[in-house]
Amino acid sequence: MTLRLAAPEEAERLWHVRNLAIRAGCQSSYAPDVIARWTPDAMPESYRQVIVDNPFYVIEDEKGAIVASGYLDLEANSVEAIFTVPEAAGKGLAGRIIAAIKADARERGISRLTLSSTPNAQTFYEKQGFMTLGESIHYSRMADAELRCFNMVMDLTGEETK
Repeated sequence: MTLRLAAPEEAERLWHVRNLAIRAGCQSSYAPDVIARWTPDAMPESYRQVIVDNPFYVIEDEKGAIVASGYLDLEANSVEAIFTVPEAAGKGLAGRIIAAIKADARERGISRLTLSSTPNAQTFYEKQGFMTLGESIHYSRMADAELRCFNMVMDLTGEETK
């Protein structure tokens, strides 16, 4: 499995990975109609710009298919869009993406990372070293719904590189 930076022309493939992961992983957290609206097949063009503007990591399997993704939002110093396709879940791929993002953040002098976790992913992020600050509601225009989330933080100043 190869970890690398994504290219803008891969945006549609990354959008598909995102949708597969949300549709499978968020079933216990959000209603089916909310998930359906939140994961439209048509990708917003702004998604491609995110890949251009931020270090957006992917992991490819042996056949070259993208099976995991995630990025460091440089404007917000936040971890975003950590997704793994259902067939590759539980293999440590999301953890590899988080490790790459943490290393990248340290190199850029970022001392604190934040993220907003879906309820189903909160435990995963805690295992990666994030601390839960509290629960919140995030309004998603795409889903046209209020999504329950957990605000999380990680201090990178005292942590050893893994």
